[in-house]
Amino acid sequence: MIGDRHVTLTGFMGAGKTEVGRRLAHALGRPLVDTDALIEAEAGMPIAAIFATEGEPAFRARERKAVVAACALPPAVIAVGGGALGDPEIRRRLLEAGPVIHLWATPEEILRRVGDAASRPLLASAPTDAARLERIRALLAEREPLYACATHGVDTTGLAPDAVVVRVRALLEGR
Repeated sequence: MIGDRHVTLTGFMGAGKTEVGRRLAHALGRPLVDTDALIEAEAGMPIAAIFATEGEPAFRARERKAVVAACALPPAVIAVGGGALGDPEIRRRLLEAGPVIHLWATPEEILRRVGDAASRPLLASAPTDAARLERIRALLAEREPLYACATHGVDTTGLAPDAVVVRVRALLEGR
């Protein structure tokens, strides 16, 4: 069903994009292109440092550049950051490049998976688990219309990465 098209994984932090992406890429015999990793390599610093020193608008500009580069590569599994679909140009490019799979989980599962929020710029200012959970819920509600643009969705709550890969492959194969 996917032929020579890209497969993009999107979703909120902690939904499983990177780990599922690695395993899906292996299963499909394709490379994984993680746009956050491209951004960090190009910037020479972690995402959290980019947010702290340059701000979110500069990060989003870097993200757009990384998505353009990823879409120009031979067919791959592309993992994009949780807010990437907020950019209309990124959204358009990814949807034209192939299926976009929204990986999602409950807010409680995301909080559990995220663990130390210090490396998560959008959660770092929330001092308690309760505050982080509230922030996660607010961000999910804000991004819901963006994630609705994805061609498919998979709930990863309580699933091991390999089980998510099985579900994603079934969607891609039309099962």
